[in-house]
Amino acid sequence: MVAQPTWIGEAEKETMTNCSLILVNDEQLAFETLLADLSAGFVGLSAGQVDSKIQDAQRRVCECLGIEHSVLWQSTDTEPGILLPTHLYREPSLPARPDRMDGDAYFPWAERKLRNREIVCFPNNAVAAYEATTDKTWQGYGIKSTLAFPLWVEDGPVFGALSFDATTDERDWPEILVKRLQLLAQVFANALARKRFDISEAQRYQEKLQKSYEEILQLKEKLQAESDYLQEEIKEIGRYEEIVGQSGALREVLQKVEQVAQTGSIVLITGESGTGKELIARAIHERSKRKDRAMVKVDCASLPSSLIESELFGREKGAYTGALSKQIGRIESADGSTLFLDEIGELGVEVQAKLLRVVQDGEFERLGNTKTIHVNLRIIAATHRDLAERVKNGTFREDLFYRLNVFPINVPPLRERPEDIPLLVVAFLREFEKKMGKTIRGVTSRMMDELKFYPWPGNIRELRNVIERAVIITTGERLNLQLPKASNAPGMRTLKEAEIQHILSALEKTRWRIKGPVGAAMILGMKPSTLYAKMRLFHIPTRHEKSGLVA
Repeated sequence: MVAQPTWIGEAEKETMTNCSLILVNDEQLAFETLLADLSAGFVGLSAGQVDSKIQDAQRRVCECLGIEHSVLWQSTDTEPGILLPTHLYREPSLPARPDRMDGDAYFPWAERKLRNREIVCFPNNAVAAYEATTDKTWQGYGIKSTLAFPLWVEDGPVFGALSFDATTDERDWPEILVKRLQLLAQVFANALARKRFDISEAQRYQEKLQKSYEEILQLKEKLQAESDYLQEEIKEIGRYEEIVGQSGALREVLQKVEQVAQTGSIVLITGESGTGKELIARAIHERSKRKDRAMVKVDCASLPSSLIESELFGREKGAYTGALSKQIGRIESADGSTLFLDEIGELGVEVQAKLLRVVQDGEFERLGNTKTIHVNLRIIAATHRDLAERVKNGTFREDLFYRLNVFPINVPPLRERPEDIPLLVVAFLREFEKKMGKTIRGVTSRMMDELKFYPWPGNIRELRNVIERAVIITTGERLNLQLPKASNAPGMRTLKEAEIQHILSALEKTRWRIKGPVGAAMILGMKPSTLYAKMRLFHIPTRHEKSGLVA
């Protein structure tokens, strides 16, 4: 079974980052190409070939979209209300359809909508709230989600319906997909009209087929051009190698990188753990005049206090017990290059005093040697601590703080740049797919919403771990994503984030229903209009916006 592809529409493009958009557009482009090929096959097709061509098209569409069933019903001229399944694709395990069905008896609500030229579109069994008989029929045939289009030509009556049905899992029908399949339904209708009506009308329907095909072809070509443009955008993003994102917050950081890179000034990078401070430091170094030499990194938090001094400044043989050989320190190694002091807030006060001399004068002595060594290096420091606060409580030297704080860059936490999450997810998926030899079909819109609204206390590092774990446990082509439970510790989530999560939980429980006695507004204890306003404020999509419902 082919996994359900991820789709986006025009409205979603504003919130999706370029790289994830390319992933989705690859799937959409493949489908647009399929529609163009199918439509071209109906142009000039003889009447005797129409039926087999329609059934082949149903099969190919179902296989492309990962759905199990499609049926084309047609009414009869002699028995009003009776529908005949004239074209069918279904997986062999599904129950057989009857040779004829009375629409009024089996699905009266759906038939009324179709005869009124309305599309019937439900991502789940929500039809039960509208009409029990239709719901019972769909359940009897194992249908969990359905999308049906009326068939008619010009101003004539509706003479049939084309449906696509999911039986394994519930699925969304995004508006962009609905529109594309509606075009295909019109191609089928025009092709069938050439068989059903007078031969003298054949040329007219042939012209309509040609017009439908040209419209689909134009959509495909437009999407191809958009994909080419986005590939160029990715090249622009690629200037920052591993730095992934396009949010305004990240663009501001990268602008500061460009401003300071060539100057040689000291940079202090702040931000929570896991936000990518080291990547920012590397970006500064790679754009500096020292880029031909490797950046030297010291993780001040991982080294014990007994070793950090010799690691930084080096030692002579016999400088202390256990010093069996001479060692060049990291500061000396970084001469002519960049020294990156990660988590500098963890340095002890004594080491800070010696580091201050390097920062001010570019000189130091190895342990066990009184000879002064001069170095020409650039220092970039990073910390997740509030150094100003540590100065106040006496754990960080004030003079060193002001020497380091020449050009501060704060890297925002992931919860403040949720628009970067889709792009990061795609990057991590591709990384782990390659490592583990798996193929995964992307991330659904609902799953991406959950990723965006999770508070990510561990930031990008935590997101990467979550995606890696999901790829490990995924056995098919659908990502088996399991978000960690958000911590309830104070300060881990803002009031806004908690409110967003509370609203999302209520919407999930009610299947995105807002009004009524079992709607989310009732559960949350607010008016529907208030809930709508909150959703607009927090950029939470409605069910219509998420699924493209038109029924």
